[in-house]
Amino acid sequence: MALKIKDASACKYDLVALGECMIRLSPPGHGRIEFAPMLEVWVGGGEYNVAYALARLGLRTGWVGGLNTSPMGKIVLNHGRAVGMDMSHAVVRKYDGYGKVDRIGLNFTEVGHGKRASTTLYDRGHSATAGIRPGEIDWQKLFVEQGVRWLHTGGIFSALSANTRQVVAEAIRAAHDAGTVVSYDLNFRSKLWSSKEAIETTKPLVPYIDCLIGNEEDFEKVLGYHAEGVDVEKGELDTTAFKRMVERVVRDFPNVHVVGTTLRGVKTATVNDWSAIMWVRDGAAGAAGQFYDGLTMPDLEIEDRVGGGDGFASGFTYGFLTGKDPQACVNLGVAHGAMLMSTRGDTSQIDLEDLTHVAAGGSARIKR
Repeated sequence: MALKIKDASACKYDLVALGECMIRLSPPGHGRIEFAPMLEVWVGGGEYNVAYALARLGLRTGWVGGLNTSPMGKIVLNHGRAVGMDMSHAVVRKYDGYGKVDRIGLNFTEVGHGKRASTTLYDRGHSATAGIRPGEIDWQKLFVEQGVRWLHTGGIFSALSANTRQVVAEAIRAAHDAGTVVSYDLNFRSKLWSSKEAIETTKPLVPYIDCLIGNEEDFEKVLGYHAEGVDVEKGELDTTAFKRMVERVVRDFPNVHVVGTTLRGVKTATVNDWSAIMWVRDGAAGAAGQFYDGLTMPDLEIEDRVGGGDGFASGFTYGFLTGKDPQACVNLGVAHGAMLMSTRGDTSQIDLEDLTHVAAGGSARIKR
């Protein structure tokens, strides 16, 4: 396999995620925020979700982000610790009692139903994670002294502030220099930054990244690569065009060894066709690669689609970290994303037995 992953015995962590973790507030069931008499409290964030899921699957993970000393900060801290995530590298600020700075980001999410789509509204300005400054995190200690096999971060963290754009650059370079595999989920969020800002920030990072994750819109808006013949604004999906685009990306960046993307056909908010494809370089940098088609799940019934992409990322990352072949890795990603979307909330409620059963083609027959 092309990826050179450090031996587990040489590292304290299998994976560390760098990114913001928020508190999510949702009406019960498929209710509307406007009419909600109560809100459910969930925890999650794009990069954090991957480390959380892998901890549930038995790997040694940690999270780097911002917290404060308020009860809201404790919700996040306790949530990560509950599955064994190391939260000791988080940057913790004293809560000012008012929320002018160093807040815990919030999002309000409606879980869609039928023809009504799921919707997320952010209240994440002036957060503790957005305020992390370059030089505050001891990357030498993390990547060299303690050892990390895989760093996962992405475009959501990068988009938060001018600070986080500098922090993600120093983290990725430090990880790369230490021989740590780096994965980056492009995750374009138009509510956080423009395509121009995303491209200017991200393109200089790609030479230090081993694994890219994203769909057609992400590659266009974050890296400037267009899938010919596809209008991403209309939500059209053409895997042939996507594959040609990926081939251009990996030709331009011979250091990239893995590219993964989910394939989602939205029939209703609660019924999607679901699959994924993955490109893996065959050998050393610059060598040819191969596409692998993941499991296909037509008419997948969905409880809560938020976090499905993070479920895919954590599933295939688990495969690589445990020595699986590329086909098994993409199947693990598809299976994990599908199962994550069968439960409420952003983070995984799936264990290794659940995952391996579905990834191997197991049925949903009742267990008793």
